[in-house]
Amino acid sequence: MSITGIKGMNDILPGEIATWQFLEREAHRIFQAYGFREIRVPVVEKTDLFCRSIGETTDIVEKEMYTFTDKGGTSLTLRPEGTAPVMRSFIEHKLHAQDPVAKLYYLGPMFRYERPQKGRYRQFHQIGVEALGVEDPKIDAQILAMLCHYFEAVGIDNVELHINSLGCRECRPGYRQTLVDYLDAHIEVLCSDCQRRYRTNPLRVLDCKVPACKEATAMAPSVLEHLCASCEDHFTQVKSYLTELDLSFAVNDRMVRGLDYYTKTTFEMVTSSLGAQNAVAAGGRYDGLVAELGGPPMAGIGFAMGVERLVLMKGETPLPAPRPQLFLAAMGEEASRRAFLLMSALQRRGIHAEMEYAGKSLKAQMRRAGKLQARFVLILGEEELARQVAPLRDMDAGTQQELPLEGLADRLADALADDGICP
Repeated sequence: MSITGIKGMNDILPGEIATWQFLEREAHRIFQAYGFREIRVPVVEKTDLFCRSIGETTDIVEKEMYTFTDKGGTSLTLRPEGTAPVMRSFIEHKLHAQDPVAKLYYLGPMFRYERPQKGRYRQFHQIGVEALGVEDPKIDAQILAMLCHYFEAVGIDNVELHINSLGCRECRPGYRQTLVDYLDAHIEVLCSDCQRRYRTNPLRVLDCKVPACKEATAMAPSVLEHLCASCEDHFTQVKSYLTELDLSFAVNDRMVRGLDYYTKTTFEMVTSSLGAQNAVAAGGRYDGLVAELGGPPMAGIGFAMGVERLVLMKGETPLPAPRPQLFLAAMGEEASRRAFLLMSALQRRGIHAEMEYAGKSLKAQMRRAGKLQARFVLILGEEELARQVAPLRDMDAGTQQELPLEGLADRLADALADDGICP
């Protein structure tokens, strides 16, 4: 019985990788243009990191984390999101001492145990950014402008930017209690999950996709009506900058985030092409998170994009097998040895060269070269070694010429690197 992959954890095959590489390449290019630098953190962290940052009453911590105890008795978790590990690294390595403003980005896999569905898997991949040390709303606008720039650059245009403000530690408690009071009056019609969590995490009820909950909260009080003066001014400035940057957006006062650390500006890039899972990128401010995890008081804002969802929206571009520039058909032990050395020399100079490793007939090797769609085929056997020349066939033009073996590696490398046409 063969061993299969784990449900919800998918292989990305060579023929599928072109779109992934394109999306990642554009992220590197655009984020660096905005002053962000890449950071790479482990896929496993101490469980307490996520309990403290994400919140123990969130669905992620309660239901979805892959948590285990290692041989030393430490509880470890496969990272379910990227912000907390980046914050942990930022604090541990005292990056704030190097520069009071840090702009970081990351790419990599995340893990959540949930029902696999379109664009959402148990191992999924995110591209994310974090900007630390700036409270000014201009950084909010810059982050959103960069996000819109990225979608434009990768050719995904069926998305809409939604923004909201969740308030701060001063004004959110009052709104939270107002919302709890409202939900108390509608408790009977809420789903079991919302009935269980509405007192500990009431904002999540607004994001519930169950029709009964959506209907029950349709007239729920708006968080925007409970912002303090500081949060209201911050949100107003963000909207003003977006308008001046000529970026389209919609204010969505029902949009909340599933993680406890978000404050003030929150946002999503939403689409109608993915069904119920309509958010392809999301993020917001988390001004108290660094201090909560043991670092200095610092403002922060960031977002993450689901790569699988980006791929679905972009459409996978089939990647044909790379076409060798040269195939070496060798007959006989000595010719095979010489062909191998020649192939290696060409590969070190950036030429895509292939050969048949096991001894096969010339006819079989030519079939192999044709299957690979090799541009040229060099034939090398005992006769060619004796005459110190080898025929080179142009498989596209159907022509053939003889080349001297002396200095052949240099001659082939120069010609193939130039334009694929040998002298």
